Amino acid sequence: MLLPPMPSKGDALTTRILTRFRKLCLGFPEAREVTSWGAPTFRVKTMFTMFQSANSSHSDDPRAAAWIKAETANRDWLVASDADRFFVPPYVGVKGWIGVHLDATTDWEELKELLWDAWRMSVPKKLAAEYPAGE
Repeated sequence: MLLPPMPSKGDALTTRILTRFRKLCLGFPEAREVTSWGAPTFRVKTMFTMFQSANSSHSDDPRAAAWIKAETANRDWLVASDADRFFVPPYVGVKGWIGVHLDATTDWEELKELLWDAWRMSVPKKLAAEYPAGE
Protein backbone atom coordinates (compact mmCIF):
# COMPACT_ATOMS: atom_id res chain seq x y z
CA MET A 1 0.00 0.00 0.00
CA LEU A 2 1.40 3.38 -0.96
CA LEU A 3 1.10 6.05 1.65
CA PRO A 4 0.28 9.62 0.66
CA PRO A 5 3.34 11.76 -0.02
CA MET A 6 4.99 13.10 3.08
CA PRO A 7 4.12 16.76 3.62
CA SER A 8 7.15 18.71 2.53
CA LYS A 9 8.45 22.20 2.83
CA GLY A 10 9.77 21.84 -0.73
CA ASP A 11 8.09 22.12 -4.07
CA ALA A 12 6.56 19.66 -6.53
CA LEU A 13 10.06 18.32 -7.30
CA THR A 14 10.26 16.87 -3.78
CA THR A 15 6.94 15.09 -4.28
CA ARG A 16 8.10 13.65 -7.63
CA ILE A 17 11.38 12.52 -6.07
CA LEU A 18 9.58 10.87 -3.15
CA THR A 19 7.19 9.09 -5.53
CA ARG A 20 10.07 7.70 -7.58
CA PHE A 21 12.08 6.82 -4.45
CA ARG A 22 9.08 5.04 -2.91
CA LYS A 23 8.48 3.01 -6.07
CA LEU A 24 12.13 1.99 -6.18
CA CYS A 25 12.23 0.93 -2.51
CA LEU A 26 8.95 -0.96 -2.62
CA GLY A 27 10.22 -2.86 -5.67
CA PHE A 28 12.59 -4.85 -3.45
CA PRO A 29 11.27 -8.23 -2.24
CA GLU A 30 9.20 -8.01 0.94
CA ALA A 31 9.97 -4.30 1.41
CA ARG A 32 7.37 -2.26 3.21
CA GLU A 33 6.97 1.39 4.12
CA VAL A 34 6.59 2.58 7.69
CA THR A 35 6.37 6.21 8.76
CA SER A 36 8.83 6.85 11.59
CA TRP A 37 10.07 10.14 12.97
CA GLY A 38 7.64 11.84 10.57
CA ALA A 39 9.38 10.41 7.51
CA PRO A 40 8.90 7.43 5.18
CA THR A 41 11.21 4.56 6.09
CA PHE A 42 11.61 1.33 4.15
CA ARG A 43 12.22 -2.01 5.83
CA VAL A 44 12.20 -5.75 5.56
CA LYS A 45 13.54 -7.19 8.81
CA THR A 46 15.17 -3.88 9.73
CA MET A 47 15.19 -0.43 8.14
CA PHE A 48 17.37 -0.11 5.05
CA THR A 49 16.60 3.49 4.06
CA MET A 50 14.62 6.57 4.91
CA PHE A 51 13.56 9.66 3.00
CA GLN A 52 14.20 13.18 4.26
CA SER A 53 12.30 16.02 2.64
CA ALA A 54 14.01 19.23 1.59
CA ASN A 55 14.70 21.47 4.60
CA SER A 56 13.59 18.75 7.01
CA SER A 57 14.02 19.15 10.71
CA HIS A 58 17.31 17.24 10.34
CA SER A 59 18.84 19.48 7.68
CA ASP A 60 18.88 23.01 6.33
CA ASP A 61 19.76 21.71 2.87
CA PRO A 62 17.20 22.67 0.20
CA ARG A 63 17.46 19.20 -1.37
CA ALA A 64 15.65 16.04 -0.39
CA ALA A 65 17.86 13.17 0.69
CA ALA A 66 17.93 9.45 1.30
CA TRP A 67 19.68 7.99 4.32
CA ILE A 68 20.85 4.53 3.31
CA LYS A 69 22.32 1.69 5.35
CA ALA A 70 25.90 1.09 4.21
CA GLU A 71 29.27 -0.20 5.25
CA THR A 72 31.41 2.50 6.85
CA ALA A 73 34.25 2.03 4.33
CA ASN A 74 31.86 2.43 1.39
CA ARG A 75 30.31 5.51 2.96
CA ASP A 76 33.69 7.11 3.58
CA TRP A 77 34.82 6.42 0.02
CA LEU A 78 31.63 7.90 -1.50
CA VAL A 79 31.73 11.02 0.67
CA ALA A 80 35.41 11.55 -0.21
CA SER A 81 34.70 11.05 -3.92
CA ASP A 82 31.75 13.49 -4.15
CA ALA A 83 30.93 15.49 -1.03
CA ASP A 84 28.29 17.51 -2.89
CA ARG A 85 26.14 14.41 -3.45
CA PHE A 86 27.06 12.21 -0.50
CA PHE A 87 27.23 13.03 3.21
CA VAL A 88 27.31 11.44 6.63
CA PRO A 89 23.77 11.77 8.00
CA PRO A 90 23.12 12.69 11.63
CA TYR A 91 22.19 9.98 14.14
CA VAL A 92 22.78 6.93 11.89
CA GLY A 93 25.99 8.06 10.18
CA VAL A 94 28.10 6.74 13.03
CA LYS A 95 26.77 3.27 12.17
CA GLY A 96 27.99 3.53 8.56
CA TRP A 97 24.88 4.95 6.91
CA ILE A 98 25.30 7.29 3.95
CA GLY A 99 23.24 10.31 2.97
CA VAL A 100 22.51 10.90 -0.70
CA HIS A 101 21.10 14.20 -1.91
CA LEU A 102 18.15 13.69 -4.24
CA ASP A 103 17.38 16.30 -6.86
CA ALA A 104 16.82 16.70 -10.59
CA THR A 105 20.33 15.34 -11.28
CA THR A 106 20.02 12.13 -9.22
CA ASP A 107 21.64 9.07 -10.78
CA TRP A 108 18.77 6.65 -10.13
CA GLU A 109 20.72 3.57 -11.26
CA GLU A 110 23.52 4.34 -8.80
CA LEU A 111 20.92 4.97 -6.10
CA LYS A 112 19.27 1.63 -6.87
CA GLU A 113 22.62 -0.14 -6.40
CA LEU A 114 23.14 1.54 -3.02
CA LEU A 115 19.60 0.61 -1.99
CA TRP A 116 20.10 -2.99 -3.15
CA ASP A 117 23.19 -3.31 -0.95
CA ALA A 118 21.27 -1.78 1.97
CA TRP A 119 18.33 -4.10 1.36
CA ARG A 120 20.63 -7.14 1.42
CA MET A 121 22.11 -5.95 4.74
CA SER A 122 18.61 -5.67 6.24
CA VAL A 123 16.94 -8.95 5.30
CA PRO A 124 17.11 -12.40 6.87
CA LYS A 125 19.95 -14.52 5.48
CA LYS A 126 17.51 -16.96 3.90
CA LEU A 127 15.84 -14.17 1.90
CA ALA A 128 19.22 -12.70 0.89
CA ALA A 129 20.26 -16.15 -0.39
CA GLU A 130 17.24 -16.13 -2.73
CA TYR A 131 18.55 -12.94 -4.33
CA PRO A 132 22.30 -13.22 -4.94
CA ALA A 133 24.26 -9.99 -5.21
CA GLY A 134 23.78 -8.17 -8.48
CA GLU A 135 20.39 -9.63 -9.39
